[in-house]
Amino acid sequence: MALPESFLEEVAARNPIEEVVGQYVALTRKGSNLFGLCPFHSEKTASFSVAPDKGIYYCFGCHKGGSVINFIMEIENLEYIDAVRFLAKRAGLEMPEDTTYRSTYRRQERLWALCKEAALFFHEKLSSSEGKPARDYLAVRGLTKSTVTRFGLGFSPDHWTGLLEAMQEKGYTKEELLDAGLAVRSQEKGAIYDRFRNRLMFPIIDVRGHVIGFGGRVMDDSKPKYLNSPETLIFNKRRNLFALNIVKKSKQGRIILTEGYMDAIALHQYGFDCAVASLGTALTEEHAKILAKYTNQVVITYDGDEAGQTATKRAIGLLEKTGVQVKVLRMQGAKDPDEFLKKYGADRFKVLLEKSENHREYQLLSLQSQYHLELDEEKVAFSKEAANLIATFSSAVEREVYGTRAAEAAGISPDAMKVEINRAFQRRIFQEKKKQESQILQPARTYQPKMKGMHYENLRSAIAEEGLLRLVFKEPVLLPSYEELPAEAFSSPILAKIYRALHTLADQGVVAALPALAGILSKEEMNHFSAVIQKQDDVITEEALRDYMEIIQQEYFRRKANTEKDLLTIRNQLKEKKGYGG
Repeated sequence: MALPESFLEEVAARNPIEEVVGQYVALTRKGSNLFGLCPFHSEKTASFSVAPDKGIYYCFGCHKGGSVINFIMEIENLEYIDAVRFLAKRAGLEMPEDTTYRSTYRRQERLWALCKEAALFFHEKLSSSEGKPARDYLAVRGLTKSTVTRFGLGFSPDHWTGLLEAMQEKGYTKEELLDAGLAVRSQEKGAIYDRFRNRLMFPIIDVRGHVIGFGGRVMDDSKPKYLNSPETLIFNKRRNLFALNIVKKSKQGRIILTEGYMDAIALHQYGFDCAVASLGTALTEEHAKILAKYTNQVVITYDGDEAGQTATKRAIGLLEKTGVQVKVLRMQGAKDPDEFLKKYGADRFKVLLEKSENHREYQLLSLQSQYHLELDEEKVAFSKEAANLIATFSSAVEREVYGTRAAEAAGISPDAMKVEINRAFQRRIFQEKKKQESQILQPARTYQPKMKGMHYENLRSAIAEEGLLRLVFKEPVLLPSYEELPAEAFSSPILAKIYRALHTLADQGVVAALPALAGILSKEEMNHFSAVIQKQDDVITEEALRDYMEIIQQEYFRRKANTEKDLLTIRNQLKEKKGYGG
């Protein structure tokens, strides 16, 4: 669907990029630009920039960038037309009529509505005679009626098509139930039936309040014990956390990370309205970045068994990259928060929470528990492992404090441990320095595109092509000054495409703004063009334009001459081989 340029300009004007990005990223002003931690990759130092005057964003770490439309496409996982629709709706604008395009966003709205109706259906069934097993289970688990209502818990009857029939009566199709992950198609007979049957239902709600999926706990001995919605157009378990819609309003200054729905719900019932749970999957980078948006401190309360400890160590690494303070709560006298609260109450849990270990302590104590330190060979092995671990701590104070603790645990002198830590630290510094030197020794790599699959074959020409594009983008009036270069004159196909797009917009009398290019260039191409624009400003003169064009033409003629020479050589070789004349 082609959108009018005037409409795109209005959408961009009513959605200032700093305001839109600011809803997803904490931004700090530095000069004319704003900086924050990139929402598209894990980082400790802010390399994500927003230039309000240019209307663009760009990450110097992962090299993603573009206009406000590209940002919404990336962050919300939307196609171009749906990102425009998203921003138009945000600004209170009506989209131009579209009679031929079935918008993905319209499908999303339909699925959100369907999942909301399904949640109401399950909640009503919990109060019915069929829902007694689920109500009994909730009573045993100690959940109050207000908690059940607050989280919208429900029950899926033990019928093959109960939900299917109820939703069809409300006007939803079987295909829509399949798309929402609420129904399953039999591979053998092709019959469609309910995915969730005879289960206690946990609606999963995103931060905007949309019901996007469900988790279901079985009421008998069936397997699996917990069943979650599959990945759908509206549900991605790697990008959502259970109860975050409630937690985002918490004033407790921390987020408690639990393993399951019931732990999170129990914590909320006992007054800890800052608990979330991952959705049937281990913590992901996306989860860690989401948590960092809402808090400066995360307390991990996973189970103390081997699987829980492994998950804790992994979560520490992911959360540490985001810059949040990470603490670990060691459960004492219970296997999980739910059991602890029932046995000891909220006050005891609060004490336990305040005594949570920071992640450095947890890592060192977990390592220590793997060794029998009454044996000399175990002391030596532990000391070396501890030194390698502590050497990764960025703070010299942390290295000294935890080095002393490790020495005490191993029964050796702090000086001996300090020597081991320094050796390990120097090895790490040497390896990092060697890596940096390797990059410096290959300067050509610096000028190559950072996007995967893109490569400049002719670096001299490509640098000039980038400069030309920067000039004509910043000052479009220069574009008609010279005869348009042919596409084949560009050594880089992507830069040629951008150049043609700029010329096309100029011919149409359209200002070459990024929103206008968003509908022409792919996501990867827009990322690359944003990187080109972000490079050091050129002096905007006709002389600079002429210099760039001359270099491009010189390299073009050189390539052309080499190609013709190669063709002539091949022709002569064929003559000699075949023994015929021209």
